[in-house]
Amino acid sequence: MVRKDEPLQMRVGEAKQRDVGKKRARVGPEAMDQLKVTPGDIIEVMGSRTSCAVVWPVDEDEKSPDIIRIDGQTRKNVGASLNDIVKIRKATSKIAKSVVLIPVNDSVTVDKEFTDFVKNRLKGLPITHGDEISVMILGNSMDFKISKTSPKHIVKIDRSTVLTISAESSGDRKTRVTYEEVGGLGHEIKAMREIVELPLKHPELFVRLGVEPHSGVLLYGPPGCGKTLIAKVLASESEANMFSINGPEIMNKYYGETEAKLRDIFKEAKDNSPSIIFIDEIDAIAPKREEAYGDVEK
Repeated sequence: MVRKDEPLQMRVGEAKQRDVGKKRARVGPEAMDQLKVTPGDIIEVMGSRTSCAVVWPVDEDEKSPDIIRIDGQTRKNVGASLNDIVKIRKATSKIAKSVVLIPVNDSVTVDKEFTDFVKNRLKGLPITHGDEISVMILGNSMDFKISKTSPKHIVKIDRSTVLTISAESSGDRKTRVTYEEVGGLGHEIKAMREIVELPLKHPELFVRLGVEPHSGVLLYGPPGCGKTLIAKVLASESEANMFSINGPEIMNKYYGETEAKLRDIFKEAKDNSPSIIFIDEIDAIAPKREEAYGDVEK
């Protein structure tokens, strides 16, 4: 039994598609009773970082009482991945006097109409300093980083809040794709997480067991089936740098130049580890020997 005010430990699960981008955390009735919360209350979620979410009950057919379902952006905000253990507890919020947002990827043209639009989209959502949030604008998702709030801690934006949006981006150009954005491929993603994500996030497990993790995985399938998307989502969820190599583009007719390009990319990936190197159309670089016609291909 959890004592009063003691955080409750939960295992992170994948969010339902309907909850993506809404700052929702779905937990079971037992957890809600122990935390003394009702749907719509705010909870604090603590991983390697701390953020907040609006608590909602899980579906009636949910069989795992120790699971908290949060979307990819909330997982990033709390510094946790699927199946990681986080702590949660009931929290309260205050009305924000002022909030400053910085675009994550691209600079934007800021005017009063744009600021009011973003403010209206974020109204009522709990936020904390350092969080990233998404706003749907003309059918596209735009990410912002919360660089400052007054007062500090958990706040909500309302009509009286003074919202300031920086025109310049934060300079963080990493591609952000979450597991919830991938339609289907559940079996393939599960296998790839075990092979790729686990050694990236928990290398100490393999050292302790004396097991050498896989250094490469071959993905095969027709064009458009999701091979590149799986690589992107693994890099994003693992917070790893991703380096893409297009096989036909890197091939050079002069002996040794292709190898030099590959060595440079692998060196850059090593210098910026953890990294994932994705080689598209690898058969252009490494064809079957009987199908290779020149010395370069061989």
